Amino acid sequence: MHIIDISQFIKTYITKRDKSLFEQDLNKHRDVLSSEIRDKSVLVIGGAGTIGSSFIKALLDFLPARLYVVDTNENGLTELTRDLRSSSGQYIPEDFKTYPMNFGDPVFRKMFVQEGPFDIVANFAAHKHVRSEKDHYSIEAMIDNNVFKAKEFLDLLCEHKPAHFFCVSTDKAANPVNVMGASKKLMEEVIMAYSSDVKITTARFANVAFSNGSLLDGYIQRIFKKQPISCPSDVKRFFVSPEESGQICLLACVLGNSGEIFFPKIGEDEMVSFKDITLDFFRQMSLPIVECSSETEAKEFSKNMNIEDSHPVYFFKSDTSGEKLYEEFYTDTDEVDLRLFEGMGVIKNALRPSKMQINQCVTELKKLMDTENYDKSSIISLMKKYLPDFEHIETGKSLDQKM
Repeated sequence: MHIIDISQFIKTYITKRDKSLFEQDLNKHRDVLSSEIRDKSVLVIGGAGTIGSSFIKALLDFLPARLYVVDTNENGLTELTRDLRSSSGQYIPEDFKTYPMNFGDPVFRKMFVQEGPFDIVANFAAHKHVRSEKDHYSIEAMIDNNVFKAKEFLDLLCEHKPAHFFCVSTDKAANPVNVMGASKKLMEEVIMAYSSDVKITTARFANVAFSNGSLLDGYIQRIFKKQPISCPSDVKRFFVSPEESGQICLLACVLGNSGEIFFPKIGEDEMVSFKDITLDFFRQMSLPIVECSSETEAKEFSKNMNIEDSHPVYFFKSDTSGEKLYEEFYTDTDEVDLRLFEGMGVIKNALRPSKMQINQCVTELKKLMDTENYDKSSIISLMKKYLPDFEHIETGKSLDQKM
């Protein structure tokens, strides 16, 4: 078995790009980025995750004076700090602090008000996995984080306005088929309702290759724990590298006009199947695989294997709720500008609902969730009322029922 360079593997077999998709845009707009970031005060929420930490690394190239990072993952904040301080030549502002807290808690509000003002605020705190959709409890938690807390934070930002505010979205918000995508679509509508009060942008983008908690990231854990791997055989996805994920968010945050939605310019021919990535991954590891016909067979095979032995892999056809076999960044009704940037497209005409409409939606959702008899289907029905393009795919199966 060979140890492989994950960064090089991503370039060769997943994104198939030798250089960043956004390199030209970063170089072209370097002066503007520098003038907006250098010596400025920055707050990053959800900064311990893959995208948030990649945003931080892209941001630090432009020398901000202050950087405060908030995340509920205390271990993740520790690793972020170690990573930054262990990187040769990495600039870190003297005023750099990490806070393990939830951005919806009173202590966060206290810190935000007393330690501000912040010139740039970026929010990456979100439920991001389709896997998180299980029942009405998990959906309520997802909507609370992705919608309710986002709106409460925007109310706070209206009192303490930054020059730039960015809130991450997902490609799954375009014609959503799962609650995660629908919750991010609702978050986008919240953003649009506030876009006249705060300069705010967002970005939809592809799967981030080997991001924390992703299927591909899990492969490394499974191999070293001598556990089998399962992978959908019929699912294709757009991919960006971790580095690219941070760069598009930084570009959207600083260069975008309020209310704009950014996305990477990736063509359908650049979609990659999880099965192909899996086969390439094991090939580069010089680790043979044994294709199994079921999870049971794969687990049985792994019982007595050594780490260098052929690895059991179970390829299956996707049959879980909310799973799309393809992804898209925009819909037929979106006004898309593909000329402004080399690596990014921009949705210019996103619907801007009124705050009254947003308040009504939030009030109805909270009222439903305060009843004793609500269930998953009643939440989805109410979300469809406010999101006509939400066509939920329900199969009665969750990803948590699979390996």
